[in-house]
Amino acid sequence: MKVLDQLRERIRYLHYSIRTEEVYVHWVRAFIRFHGLRHPATLGGAEVEAFLSWLANARSVAASTHRQALSALLFFYRKVLGTDLPWMTEIGVPRTKRRLPVVLSPDEVACILCLLEGEHRLFAQLLYGTGMRINEGLQLRVKDIDFGRGTIIVREGKGGKDRALMLPERLVPGLGQQLARGRVLWEADRATGRGGVAMPDALDRKYPRAGASWTWFWVFPQDAHSTDPRSGVVRRHHMYDQTFQRAFKRALERTGIAKPATPHSLRHSFATAVLQAGYDIRTVQELLGHADVATTMIYTHVLKVGGGGVRSPMDSLPDI
Repeated sequence: MKVLDQLRERIRYLHYSIRTEEVYVHWVRAFIRFHGLRHPATLGGAEVEAFLSWLANARSVAASTHRQALSALLFFYRKVLGTDLPWMTEIGVPRTKRRLPVVLSPDEVACILCLLEGEHRLFAQLLYGTGMRINEGLQLRVKDIDFGRGTIIVREGKGGKDRALMLPERLVPGLGQQLARGRVLWEADRATGRGGVAMPDALDRKYPRAGASWTWFWVFPQDAHSTDPRSGVVRRHHMYDQTFQRAFKRALERTGIAKPATPHSLRHSFATAVLQAGYDIRTVQELLGHADVATTMIYTHVLKVGGGGVRSPMDSLPDI
């Protein structure tokens, strides 16, 4: 078996996400090509450091990208090749600099939302209204929305944790219409014998019919069927993240807002708005699903300046 296939097999055995699989395979492949297609078992600490040095100096990658590549290589050597040598702990880990998040004001969010259409607008509203990560929103199932209790359950969020979020009252009608549109697709799939969506872990073997049920259907399904990258099965996937990201970028450009915002900025904007409304930092930590409150504290730095923070002495000077 090829080493990259072994890497994929190990990642899936440990239940890592498809995104992690893609990233790790990318960096291990790049590492092997950098050293002239030599087998990784013949390479060691010096070769790993040479590759990382090339990334930092010749490619000028960010510290976070550098750490990502290092994590991929360490996982590969430890989990796939079964190597755990002293040089693996001696390789320096680049220090990631803390950056303030890009935060949009409520008026700026409203401008972007006005230029989005259909399910893209609803999805953006959901991200801003709940603080979900984009993948958490895309992977929502019908069963995860409880209209009666006004709750949305995020399943298997970052770190494999579940959490409960508020269901914005203003989005109830839109989500109801979205589910009605989704049910049309679900019924069409059943009629053509192509029903079924991807199920987490081994639930499709434990409950063979669950994947074809309305309960497990996507809240934001893709219009067309696609091939599952892992199983090769052709079925209906949820809306692609790239599709939404492109729509968001076009809307942002049309607004003329001079900020390097991305869909993730809606999550940052949610956190800042909730803190500014007076909710305590621990509550915001739970809503965002942060493991450490220190991660949530970054938003307090945003609030220390601007309209809700420290007043500039320049604004206290008398008119000249």
